[in-house]
Amino acid sequence: MASYSAQVASIHRQFQAALKRAKSRQAVLNCYWKHKAQHEKLLKKHLKEEIAQVNR
Repeated sequence: MASYSAQVASIHRQFQAALKRAKSRQAVLNCYWKHKAQHEKLLKKHLKEEIAQVNR
């Protein structure tokens, strides 16, 4: 499994590429909301793993 920072870099690359393809304001907003959801999911997973390590 890739490190947290590598995963963050990957979703940021995807977001930047999607922004370049976006042709309308709504498309940009859709990219943003998708990116935000991915980021929150990744952060939640990362923090859960860190808490599990601390509690061992």
